Amino acid sequence: MRVLVVEDEASLRESLRAQLTDAGFNVDVARDGREGLFAGLEYPLDVAVIDLGLPQLSGLEVIRKVRAEHKTYPILILTARDNWQDKVEGLQAGADDYLAKPFHFEELLARLQALLRRAGGWASAELTCGPVTLDTRAQTVRLEGNPVELTTFEYRILEHLMLRAGEVISKAELTERLYDQDFERDSNVIEVLVGRLRRKLDPQERLRPIETLRGRGYRFSLTRETG
Repeated sequence: MRVLVVEDEASLRESLRAQLTDAGFNVDVARDGREGLFAGLEYPLDVAVIDLGLPQLSGLEVIRKVRAEHKTYPILILTARDNWQDKVEGLQAGADDYLAKPFHFEELLARLQALLRRAGGWASAELTCGPVTLDTRAQTVRLEGNPVELTTFEYRILEHLMLRAGEVISKAELTERLYDQDFERDSNVIEVLVGRLRRKLDPQERLRPIETLRGRGYRFSLTRETG
């Protein structure tokens, strides 16, 4: 998952970058509203964390302009102004959730994970498609109740595919959202990782959990359970 953090306080910005990276996110950061607006419009994001009290351009203006350009990824606002008017104004501008400073990172992470699940149409932290269950909190995967050992990159790809189960996701999108490196477009890194996932999730080759649509990308094809 690719997250943008727009925060002018350097220590908090770098702390969030490090902690979110450790939590499995690909993290972009911006130190003021103008940088944040550029990133919010130009980067392929899954979610954004935006402070309201930004220099150059306020967090509210960043959110309004991002939404005016029809960007629909979830936005979590941070505010040091712990009063209901600021929260309401942020939500009315287009944010999806808010968190007042100071906060615990664990709460911010839980809120981001919930926003990502809801954006994909999931109600629970556990994503279940057929016999495959992925727990977004524990970052574990089970196949018919048995644990499946995945590498960090394998887990990231599977989480992205399952959050949007049934949708076609291009190789370019997976590359942009999952890696800091600028892999060449003809790189076979994604194909190799998807191949490993198929072998781990479908050792008997009977489930066919990940479809390849030539020239278009990949689709997690097992039926999702949303209850």
